[in-house]
Amino acid sequence: MALSKEQQQRYARHLTLDEVGEEGQEKLLGAKVCIIGAGGLGSPAAFYLAAAGIGTIGIADADAVELSNLQRQILHGTADIGRKKALSAKGSLERINPDTVVHPYPVLVNEDNIADLIDGYDMVLDAADNFETKFLINDACVRAGKPFVHAGVIRFQGQLMTYVPGQGPCYRCIFKEPPPQGAVPSAKEAGVLGAACGVIGSLQAMEVVKYVLGAGELLTGRLLVYDALSAQLRTIKLPERAYDCQACGCREMDVIV
Repeated sequence: MALSKEQQQRYARHLTLDEVGEEGQEKLLGAKVCIIGAGGLGSPAAFYLAAAGIGTIGIADADAVELSNLQRQILHGTADIGRKKALSAKGSLERINPDTVVHPYPVLVNEDNIADLIDGYDMVLDAADNFETKFLINDACVRAGKPFVHAGVIRFQGQLMTYVPGQGPCYRCIFKEPPPQGAVPSAKEAGVLGAACGVIGSLQAMEVVKYVLGAGELLTGRLLVYDALSAQLRTIKLPERAYDCQACGCREMDVIV
């Protein structure tokens, strides 16, 4: 697939990069990414993936836009208040880049629909705002053999890791189970800085681009931790995959046996 003249102009700054070039841009245009969550993390991630030329983006979120979202959820504007976030996101992304096909899923992601939701996508982004959905995404991606990028933000801190099948621990290997109800405050309770979401969501998009291009080093087996107040980024080496992990451990042992 040769790039059109308009695409050559749109992606001109990509084409000059040795790690991208025309071949890499064609890979991006052929990629399919599913984003679960159209909020603080999903917004910057989706914007940069669409701008980069990711060919197909699915975006799932059952919520409607509220005024309190607009401090950080930059996919949406004041005029979108009351609209489903997935539908608002589709309009925003199509305005950024008509090359990108956007599939909105204004549904609550749960055990009954997640397998069908992520089917057909090359990679999944965990931009959810609750632990239950994060574990659900992990388990579904492990079962389907799909890579995904986890992220979370609260107050001025954020974290990020990438799971690729066979290349490091999954989210459940590290965090085991969701914390007890009320043990960890939500962003609504503790607050969250909008720009911190922008940093971490943008890094999620970067992980996707690197994965599609096969360039650079992914955050597999590593957890990136960001503290906005101290302006520090650090990377923590994660332990190996847990053989007793309820998501990926049993599968690994079955293969070994």
